[in-house]
Amino acid sequence: MDNSPSTYVERPLQTHLHQQNSEDQDTIDLLNVWRVIWRAKWSIGWLVLLCCALAVAVVTTLMTPQYIGSTTLLFNDKTPPAVSFQQIKDSGSTATEYLQTQQALLQSRDLAERAVRKLNLTTNPITDPRQQPKSWFTPRQWLADLDLDQWLPVLSKLIPVKDPLSEDDVFNQVTQNLMLHTNIKFVGKSQLLQIDVELPDPDLAAAVANSLAQSFTDSQLDTSEKSSQTLTAWMNTRLINLRDNLRAAEKKLQGYREEQGLVDVGGVATISANELEMTGNRMVDARRNRAEAESEYRQAKALSSGDLSRLSSVPAVLSNPLVQQFQADRAKAQAKVDELSARYGSKHPNLIAAQSELRAATTSLQLQVQQVVAGIERQYQLATASEASLRQSFNSNKAQIQDIARKEFQLREFQREVDSTRALYETFVTRLKETAATADMDSTKVRIVDPAIVPVEASKPRKTLIVGIVGLLAAVIGVALALLQDKLSNTFKTDESMESTLNIPLLSVVPLVMKKSRRQLARLFEDNDNPRFSETIRNLRTWLMLQSSDMPSQVVLVTSTVAGEGKSTIANNLASSLTPLERVLLIDADMRQPTLSLNFDFPPDSPGLANVIAGTARLEDCIVSVGNLDMLPAGRMAPPALDLFGAPRLPSPADTNDSAHQPPPQDLLSSPRMARMLEVLKSRYRHIIIDSPPAEMISDALLLARHSDAVIYVVKADSTPINQVQRSIAMLQQSHVPVFGAVLNQVDLRKARKYGYNHSRTFYNYDLVPR
Repeated sequence: MDNSPSTYVERPLQTHLHQQNSEDQDTIDLLNVWRVIWRAKWSIGWLVLLCCALAVAVVTTLMTPQYIGSTTLLFNDKTPPAVSFQQIKDSGSTATEYLQTQQALLQSRDLAERAVRKLNLTTNPITDPRQQPKSWFTPRQWLADLDLDQWLPVLSKLIPVKDPLSEDDVFNQVTQNLMLHTNIKFVGKSQLLQIDVELPDPDLAAAVANSLAQSFTDSQLDTSEKSSQTLTAWMNTRLINLRDNLRAAEKKLQGYREEQGLVDVGGVATISANELEMTGNRMVDARRNRAEAESEYRQAKALSSGDLSRLSSVPAVLSNPLVQQFQADRAKAQAKVDELSARYGSKHPNLIAAQSELRAATTSLQLQVQQVVAGIERQYQLATASEASLRQSFNSNKAQIQDIARKEFQLREFQREVDSTRALYETFVTRLKETAATADMDSTKVRIVDPAIVPVEASKPRKTLIVGIVGLLAAVIGVALALLQDKLSNTFKTDESMESTLNIPLLSVVPLVMKKSRRQLARLFEDNDNPRFSETIRNLRTWLMLQSSDMPSQVVLVTSTVAGEGKSTIANNLASSLTPLERVLLIDADMRQPTLSLNFDFPPDSPGLANVIAGTARLEDCIVSVGNLDMLPAGRMAPPALDLFGAPRLPSPADTNDSAHQPPPQDLLSSPRMARMLEVLKSRYRHIIIDSPPAEMISDALLLARHSDAVIYVVKADSTPINQVQRSIAMLQQSHVPVFGAVLNQVDLRKARKYGYNHSRTFYNYDLVPR
């Protein structure tokens, strides 16, 4: 059956739909979402209306209106402290930190207690917990009324009855509630702080806000006065100590002057410093002269053992005028000797006389050089002695200066102590007078710029906002529930979802026919009582005829997933629609629950398919004609004949025609007689329509499908689970059964149009036509 005609049409369509389904899975079908929402619009609307009504009722009856009283305070920069050096300690604080500190002070418990005492909130009916309305749900009071000590003493210990509130408990509870209903916030980026008090009574809310602001300013004044008094007392004590310290420092300074005999230390120190400076300068010059003399002496000393030319090249020797003159005389004599040596022989008198002059000049130069070297040595010794003398004088002056400096340092230390003590004493005297003069001045720099007025409108509950939020949430929940219900509804509702899910062509969409009996449904096309139903059957017939024009499909199997989906109705009416055009045979192959005999009032014991396959009846005797339509009922079924081991067996020639030996339907449908019977029927009829049992319940449909040229799968709309349909079709396709297409049956068109679906499809809606 792999090369059946239906496969020619089915595989390209399956490939096309599979690709389309893969693309649709990656996108959201907004139109489908809108259809789901539109279908549930009345439910969502009633849900929103109900929730809004409940919200209005709750806001009106259960929620107590709350009013906010607001007071605004202005905080200036901090007042400089009474003592100037305290500013250094507080310089790290910024304006933001100062305002945050004031905000924390406004939220303190002490301020709340001041307001509670000032306004007597412990006796006010709005804030006093003892005067609040009693709740109807009081299990502890109920237990107390039951006298548990008498009946259940153990339980009475586990659930103690609450004692009445004392005055301290009431005061603490009122204070805590006031702190919870008080909010302190900044006003923009300014130096303003706003006090908000939220209470059920508008007059009380404004009064409490003003009381908190006034209590804060009063507390700041009290703190300022106490601080001023404390500071004045501390400054008086400190002033006495500073005065005693000043006197002791002055006495200590004067005693040191008298002890050291210092009259004009500044003048002495100046003279000694000048002398030390002059001695130092002279010592520097002497050190430089000694260094120069030492350098000349060392050069001359190093060359004293050398020849005359090297010794005379010393700068100190060469700069001597006599040495320069003797060097010139020696040079002349040497030039003369050189000249005569070139002209005369070694014993010539003139040459001998010139050589004598040269020796005399050399001797004179040597004596003069020795005298100059001796002078350099004496000059070096004098420079060394002068440097040593100046160093000794400098050290003596330096020791004297250091002694005077030590005395001056000590004297200045005593003087600084006197000066600092006197300055501190004078500062304290001045500040003490200023503090005494400004003790009653407000230094808190805080004032009320906007006192609270009685609020007109309640701040809570915000009815419009609450109703709007409840309505929006109800609409979102309604939409979510509608989408969830549609997602959890695992059935086929539309032809588009059916094609994309099953990947097989949808042949027709059959409308739901109301108020018809089973027999009337079987003859619905023939009677033409429902034109829309008849049109869908004609669409199905057209599909079948278009395919049969090229590759005939004589044996057409009509099946479904479970019973009750209308497969028998589709099979009966399809056969009736083909009767005017061709010769058709309708076979009822559902041997367990046959319907053909019931629909057309055949005798209950009339033979049929089961008898033909079992060999207990002839084919011609079993076929019944109703008008132009030939029908083969299911026949009589009986318990199967058993062999010696209790298993069902096929009939043998020795068996009689008794129906008690008839085998089960699976054995009948799988026997070779079934195939031979269909071959005989194919030669007589153009189309053979087989009404098959449900595919999921038993294997009869699979056995019949193997003998069929095309399988029409009937699915009941909004009833059969999708996974069951997919499993049954997959089982048929795995067995290489030619699934021709599906029929979506019993579709409520009025509900579909109401929900936005369109099922008016005809055969030419498909673009896949067999070639």
